Amino acid sequence: MGRGRRGQSRRVTMTDVAREAGCSQATVSFVLNHAPGIKLSAETRDRVFEAARRLGYANALNGRHMPVRAAGGERRIGFIADQLATSPEAVVAIEGVSTASRAKGDLVLVAQSFNDAETEAGLVEAFVEQGVSALVYMTIFTREVELSPGLLALDIPVFLLNCYTEGQSHPAVVPSEIAGGQRSTRHLIEHGHRRIATITGEIWMEAAQDRLKGYRRALATADIPFDSALVVEGDWSASAGYEATRKLLALPEPPTAIFCQNDRTAIGCYEALKEAGLDIPRDMSVIGYDDEEISRHLHPRLTTSILPHRAMGQWIVEQLDELAGQIAVRYPLTKLECPLVERDSVAAPKGR
Repeated sequence: MGRGRRGQSRRVTMTDVAREAGCSQATVSFVLNHAPGIKLSAETRDRVFEAARRLGYANALNGRHMPVRAAGGERRIGFIADQLATSPEAVVAIEGVSTASRAKGDLVLVAQSFNDAETEAGLVEAFVEQGVSALVYMTIFTREVELSPGLLALDIPVFLLNCYTEGQSHPAVVPSEIAGGQRSTRHLIEHGHRRIATITGEIWMEAAQDRLKGYRRALATADIPFDSALVVEGDWSASAGYEATRKLLALPEPPTAIFCQNDRTAIGCYEALKEAGLDIPRDMSVIGYDDEEISRHLHPRLTTSILPHRAMGQWIVEQLDELAGQIAVRYPLTKLECPLVERDSVAAPKGR
């Protein structure tokens, strides 16, 4: 009787089934999702199915996992991001997935894990109960991730956006940051600059490391010696861009161009240059990165690079159909271009 009242008061979850069957939630997921390659005894499988039926678990029917479909019959795609509020990239990626999905008549369900393992596990379970056909897992910072047992146990496709696994066990897409840094620096070189500074983000982040690699690669290709005095570490903020620019202007031989590794850094850079009485781009060229909305409204308008998060989201929806039914041990890591947007903040060095 106690169980009956509990089942009527709220929806039964995999955790409830696991408790009833005397096994782990992962085992329940393996059984009900028919996870391939998992060796479980017939007794364990029967115990899980029996517990699920006894509790009235929605995904247990005739011993099979039956995805819940919306009334219109559209495919459902789950989207989990570790953070949504810290930057616009997550929203842009969601728009990419949603727009491409809507064109196919599909529905996207979005949630935020707050980088919390327990929250993430609950979201994965909830999405499975909603009958999602695929799951997109996104991180705000480009990085290597170690997927949770719950994600690894899923028998639906899991796509990684802005992150990847060590063994490339899942399809993944990230920005091509080295090429982006190289293209930005080359743009300044093509305008005649040879003393080019860069203000990085926090250097422990892969994006900052890769953009710096691209910067150095462009210098090397143009036979321009690398000068460590022209590299100042920031933290992606406008205030860091302001302080770093002041340091660069105080050098015995200041640069003629500054590559700011994000647009917020460029905002601070602009302020420091104007405070010093310098004109952009006549006295100093500035280039940003990210193509945030503010870059279009700075004076002069900021030349910058687009982070391809919308295209990354669209790529994942395309892969849903292309990879349907395919199973691979290792997937290539896809890197999408960060296109340069030329505006008004770059010119030839003064005197040329």
